[in-house]
Amino acid sequence: MTSQRALIIGASHAGAQLAASLRQEGWSGEVVLIGEESAAPYQRPPLSKSYLAGKCSLDEITIRSSDFYSKQRIQLLDAHVEAINRSAGNIVMSTGETLTYDKLALCTGARPRQFRVPGAELAGVHYLRTAADVEIIRTSATPGRRVAIVGGGYIGLETAASLRALDLDLEVTVLEATTRVLERVTAPAVSTFFERIHREEGIDIRTGAKVAALVGDDCVREVTLSTGESIPTDLVIVGIGVEPRTELAEAAGLTLNDGVVIDEHARTSDPAIVAAGDCASKYISRYGRRVRLESVPGATDQAKLAAATLCGKSKSAVSLPWFWSDQYDVKLQIAGLSCGYDQVVLSGDPTVGRSFSCFYLRGGELLAADCINRPRDFMLSKQVITQQRPFVQTDFIHTGSPESSGDG
Repeated sequence: MTSQRALIIGASHAGAQLAASLRQEGWSGEVVLIGEESAAPYQRPPLSKSYLAGKCSLDEITIRSSDFYSKQRIQLLDAHVEAINRSAGNIVMSTGETLTYDKLALCTGARPRQFRVPGAELAGVHYLRTAADVEIIRTSATPGRRVAIVGGGYIGLETAASLRALDLDLEVTVLEATTRVLERVTAPAVSTFFERIHREEGIDIRTGAKVAALVGDDCVREVTLSTGESIPTDLVIVGIGVEPRTELAEAAGLTLNDGVVIDEHARTSDPAIVAAGDCASKYISRYGRRVRLESVPGATDQAKLAAATLCGKSKSAVSLPWFWSDQYDVKLQIAGLSCGYDQVVLSGDPTVGRSFSCFYLRGGELLAADCINRPRDFMLSKQVITQQRPFVQTDFIHTGSPESSGDG
């Protein structure tokens, strides 16, 4: 493999891990990691959390130091890839240059879903996906300004919490089109809890608030709802989900299904190409469905598998999906996927305090758990779900003072 070249498109969590894992798996040829930002690969979850809140610098959230890449002979290339030519075994960059490959990895991630309403192109309307996005938002969020956040999912709620942490006397309103925040991913009790704590922190949470238009001359000045109500604003942040970046894979003829389809070894429909991270769609037998995990642990696991596959090794993993969210003094830790459940069991009271757990069961079997400031419940839930052990509610009964929030 000394004369071979592995190209990784996307300097994401998955891309950075895949490059490192190639060396760990014994790849001795060239490794080129291609990204579209001049900065070394950095962690994205802190962008809407500690980085937006001004609690850390970009250097503090880099995935690995720049020295690591040079020592491991990993070339970082700041470029935009226009096309993949599978028959010729090369990629075409926006400059017109081509770069050949023996093995190729797609770690292209996802992009924010665009807001399709009149006025969405006005200045003052922002998305949050990169460090540069955060810098623009922070610069715009001057003291006393009014901020409208469109979308009551994790990004929207984390952004609201981080803006409040800036202590700039910002007037923050979260506009969620459905009947409750986090409706797509949590039970009503969890939604009610997060609506309560955000209101306690001074955030105006509005559900059933469908945006009809953004209004302004050159810069956004109002958000008009479908009811006709107008909400004055100086800044709009859109957080309505993401879409996988699959245009390169699609043009190259790879199989897609809500992302680039991969098998249990992270291979795409082309055996010379693997994929990992937010752009990849994988079937999880535990849940009987194909999913894109959109999580750092998922991206890391897939990248390790992909690297082994490129090195000719046959590895597979069935690690349980898990996620987390930080908002104020609340750490939400999620084990498993809460899809297809027929019963919800609570441990603790979500209407008071800031510590409880929500368990999702199907036929009495634990599928997933949302654990708020309860790391013990989170760890135990992961074990019960992974080992498919019986769910015993008394195992999760708490006494004494609440647990500390623990680490992600």
